[in-house]
Amino acid sequence: LQKLIHLLQATDDPLIQEQALITLSNSAAFSVNQDIIRNLDGLSVIGGMLSDCVPKVKEKALNALNNLSMNIKNQEEIQVYITQVCKNVESAPLNSDLQLAGLRLLTNMSVTSDYHHKIINSIPCFLRLLSEGTERTQIQVLKVLVNLSANPAMARYLLRAQV
Repeated sequence: LQKLIHLLQATDDPLIQEQALITLSNSAAFSVNQDIIRNLDGLSVIGGMLSDCVPKVKEKALNALNNLSMNIKNQEEIQVYITQVCKNVESAPLNSDLQLAGLRLLTNMSVTSDYHHKIINSIPCFLRLLSEGTERTQIQVLKVLVNLSANPAMARYLLRAQV
C-alpha cells in the first residue's frame, strides 16, 4: 500500500495513476487496509487526484475515496474534499462514470448529518440531475437527497432550491 501511494505521488502517467487507484480502491474493501491507507497519508494523496485534468483519474480517485469513506475516521479526513467532489459532479458530463462516482461518494458522506452543510450549494444541481439524468443517475441523486432529507435542518434548503 505504501508503494502504491508513493507511486501515485511520483508519476504523472495517467494510466499508471488509474491502475494504482484501482488497486488502492480494491484494497480499501478490507477495513484493516482503510486504516493503513489513512495512516500512510493516502487519503490526501488520493484526494489530490480530484483536481487532475484527466477524467478517468478523477473517477478512479472518487471510487477509491468512496471505498475508504466506510470508516468514520476516514470520513473526517475525506470531508475536506466534499466541495471539490460537488464541483466534479456539477462539471462532469451528464450521466458519466465520473459524475456517478462523485454521487456515490456524496451518498456515503451524507449518511450522517455531519457534512450536510458542505453539500447545500449543490442541491440545485442534484435536482437538475434528477430531472435530466438517466435512471442510474437519478437513483444516485435520490440516495443523496434522501440522506439530506433525514436532517430537519436541511428541509428549508431542499424546499427553497432553485431548479
